Amino acid sequence: MKNLIPLIFICSLASASAGEKFKSMFNGKDVSEWNTTGNWFANDRGELEIKPREGETGWKRFDAYLYSKKKYRNFVFDFEYKHPKGGNSGFFFRISDQKEPVKKGYEVQINDVHGKDKKPGAHDAGGVIGTAAPTKQMAKPAGEWNRMIVTMKNDDLQVELNGEKVIDIDLKNTSKKELADTGYISLQDHGQNLFFRNLQLKELK
Repeated sequence: MKNLIPLIFICSLASASAGEKFKSMFNGKDVSEWNTTGNWFANDRGELEIKPREGETGWKRFDAYLYSKKKYRNFVFDFEYKHPKGGNSGFFFRISDQKEPVKKGYEVQINDVHGKDKKPGAHDAGGVIGTAAPTKQMAKPAGEWNRMIVTMKNDDLQVELNGEKVIDIDLKNTSKKELADTGYISLQDHGQNLFFRNLQLKELK
């Protein structure tokens, strides 16, 4: 009977975590987990790369963004990104309309602000555009890998950048409180060559 206690405990933990496991959102071969008209592909290092085609510039080509195939409400999205000097992109979530992701969703900024010494703003890396500034500048130099973890649970949003929690807010207390609470996840095509890897998603209850 003594041996049953550890077994029951282990089974209870397994049951509690069921349905809340990370899954890869990139298989290193193609972008079959996503929808896009943009030039996103798996490079020869197994990284997710975007290389805009000739004539593709700017960030208003919304159909060129990378979109999840289903909508999500509560989740953890853990990923790494690398950009060139002056690089710019964004992680979007709760997008209700893919034709207007900027207006109909939230964006966590990805950009080259390493070495910036003035007070962070919402347009700095880790900030939520039009919503909240990161508590500090945590972006690494251009050409180095950054790790971002975005946790969305009901109205509570947390963003961790390179090991530092830079956002911890209640979305209902922001100017974008009227946006949908469920929507698509997306990575932005900003008309620049960028790299992503280790894209992991965990749905939360």
